[in-house]
Amino acid sequence: MNSFARIARGVAVGTVMVGSIAAGALPATAVQALPATPAADREVTFTVDDTITYGTLHVPAHHRGQKMPAVLLLPGSGPTDRNGDQPPAFTPHTLAKLADALARDGIVSLRFDKYGTGRTGLGAYAERPETIDYPAFVRQADAAYRLLAGQPEVNRRAVRLIGHSEGALTALRVAVTAEPRTAGVGLLQPLARRFLDVLAQQLHDQLAAAVAAGQMSRSEQLTIGRAVDRAVADLRAHRPVDTSAMPPALADLFRALGGPSRRYVETIDAVDPASVAYQLSPGTPALLTCGTIDPQVPCRTTTSLAVALERAHTSGPGRIVLSGVAHDLTDPAHPDVLAQPTLDALRQFMRCGTR
Repeated sequence: MNSFARIARGVAVGTVMVGSIAAGALPATAVQALPATPAADREVTFTVDDTITYGTLHVPAHHRGQKMPAVLLLPGSGPTDRNGDQPPAFTPHTLAKLADALARDGIVSLRFDKYGTGRTGLGAYAERPETIDYPAFVRQADAAYRLLAGQPEVNRRAVRLIGHSEGALTALRVAVTAEPRTAGVGLLQPLARRFLDVLAQQLHDQLAAAVAAGQMSRSEQLTIGRAVDRAVADLRAHRPVDTSAMPPALADLFRALGGPSRRYVETIDAVDPASVAYQLSPGTPALLTCGTIDPQVPCRTTTSLAVALERAHTSGPGRIVLSGVAHDLTDPAHPDVLAQPTLDALRQFMRCGTR
């Protein structure tokens, strides 16, 4: 999001014994002999906090009885739906593209409409949206993880989490306590520092770019920059936010952050991604990506999180710099498909720690 307005918008049984045998435990000839099941999308639902959440389970073509690895896909900030879109204006299909890429490698995926998006909407929070907090989104993702692990086509020991942007923080939070234990956590262009620190950095970078383009004076940059820092301090001190020295679009953003969204903002800002990463189990496969042309998550902002993953003794592949890749994981010259460096990093991650 390359303007104040874009940033502002982003800030809302029975079990048959044969069927339960993992395909990997059967002789190759026996697996090949089983009838093939075509790829399919299944609409799934689950209930958490008195709200029905709607999602898409994509199951690749497979043989009957085969147990496949699986990934829970978690979207970025704001009203980003199960496909990674904020319709109608912003539709990069980031998560839908990730699901397709995973399916080509025989991996089941689940993505869902988080609170405030798609079919799920606000659910039980509709009458009191100001009460929703960040832990509610973590509980929702945790329930989705458990649902995915319980699907009949899924190998419970091979379920991973992949989060994009803000969703990476949620992936970390779920990974720490996941049951069954996660087989890996992927952090794609992640929220790598505290929420308000990232927001302030993005705004300061935009101010600097406006000065460089001759759209703003250095004096105006300093005035607005101080106003941003003051507003962040106000939010963290639970004070009314002073927006008097801000341009209208920026003032609207901070009024929203300090108004209906305040509980969410305060609770997500209280979480330091690096501190969560330290809690991962040693040996957990972890991927962290950053794109060289991503203005929202510059690679320099991911260093503390990369160090935390190393000190937690996670296994590879660790941080991978994606050359020529934007925040939506594409090469801007080919926006309809995931960039090749993204696909390469994804495959490298999915191979790490396989059993």
